[in-house]
Amino acid sequence: MADREPARILVVGGGYVGLYTALRLQKRLKNQLRRGARGEEGGVRITVLDPDPYMTYQPFLPEAAAGSISPRHVVVPLRRVLKDCQIVIGEARSLDHERRVAHVSTLATVEQTGGKGGTVEVPYTELVLAPGSVSRTLPVPGLAEHGIGFKTVEEAIGLRNHVLEQLDIASSTRDPAVRDAALTFVFVGGGYAGVEALAELEDMARYACRYYHNVGPEDLRFLLVEASDRILPEVGEAMGRYALRELRGRNIDVRLETRLDSCEDRVATLSDGSRHPTRTLVWTAGVKPHPILAASGLPLNERGRLRCAPTLRVEDTDHAWSAGDAAAVPDLTADAADALCAPNAQHAVRQARRLADNLADVVEGTPPGELTPYRHSYAGSVASLGLHKGVAHVYGRKLKGYPAWFMHRAYHLSRVPTFNRKARVLAEWVLSGLFKREIVSLGSLEHPRAEFEMAAGSVPPPDTK
Repeated sequence: MADREPARILVVGGGYVGLYTALRLQKRLKNQLRRGARGEEGGVRITVLDPDPYMTYQPFLPEAAAGSISPRHVVVPLRRVLKDCQIVIGEARSLDHERRVAHVSTLATVEQTGGKGGTVEVPYTELVLAPGSVSRTLPVPGLAEHGIGFKTVEEAIGLRNHVLEQLDIASSTRDPAVRDAALTFVFVGGGYAGVEALAELEDMARYACRYYHNVGPEDLRFLLVEASDRILPEVGEAMGRYALRELRGRNIDVRLETRLDSCEDRVATLSDGSRHPTRTLVWTAGVKPHPILAASGLPLNERGRLRCAPTLRVEDTDHAWSAGDAAAVPDLTADAADALCAPNAQHAVRQARRLADNLADVVEGTPPGELTPYRHSYAGSVASLGLHKGVAHVYGRKLKGYPAWFMHRAYHLSRVPTFNRKARVLAEWVLSGLFKREIVSLGSLEHPRAEFEMAAGSVPPPDTK
């Protein structure tokens, strides 16, 4: 590589694929990165672009919402683990792949343009496009005004605070309508995110009721709305039926083949005609490709994901790579010729490593035709249904209850990046088993300047009459 120009690798996205790709590249291209840092010919520079300075380990969000794990321990600081990479906090708005330039909006460009959102050009030699996905919403009346997402750590902690605040409202009101709405919690979506979030928060809320003199566990009402005929399809039909019985056995109202038609005026109206006044509506009904994919000019499939070869290169495009939620990667282990890998964390982590190895090979001079294709048989799935409860379908074996819950924790502890995070999460699990749950709501964190603004006179004090 001594006679080559320095390679600039741009990784768009700091999630599963972005983080694990950059970690692997750091290891594979250690010498080239050193030369790149010194400005020497033949060096390599890696830039990781993401709106947040951390990677969120999303399988731990339900436990963070329930208070079993501290929020700061479900995120991995990019600058700490990617020491040999340049971290840019910003978002790619569009790509000009012919010129190999990304148009990027950063906090600095927003400040410099007075909030108008200007962009700067970031050049690259090789592009890894892994922005992940965004929540898929539907034009349901009232959803934008009253819905709560569950995809980021901020949303998870905000939901925890919100649920505990509803108990405070119910405990302090004399209006039966307000009380019933505060104690009704509606979750839309019966996949991993919806079921695990509901199960963990239901556990937490019923536990918290023991500290309220006039709110009992039997007063709470949890409702799960799912458009298909089953929940948790990832764990198989038998385990899905068990999960359904488990939830209904906990007095959770599960409505299958039912849709949310409206949530205007804080009333969840379902397709079966029922109406449920509620102050809590959590939307976990799937995801869709990140908008940058449509603005990239790269080949997409009918679902808006990048068409990729088994080597993780974007089809019919040189110097562009992708994996994870953003990519439609052929599943070489499936019987069907047109089968694609499921867009889940299990494939994303393994695809990222293969992508990084193939990219490193190309940087080191390996012809594209000699790259190794991605091949991985699906191992199975695990899901938590709250403390000491779960379901699992792994390598053909079906587990439920405590063994499945233990496997869920063990698997995700092994997958979370860095020894530092593994040790902290394990320590918190041990401590949470020895001591009582934390049930404090810190909702004021969402408006940290409110009290100071009131003291300074910029906002009127609350009416106490």
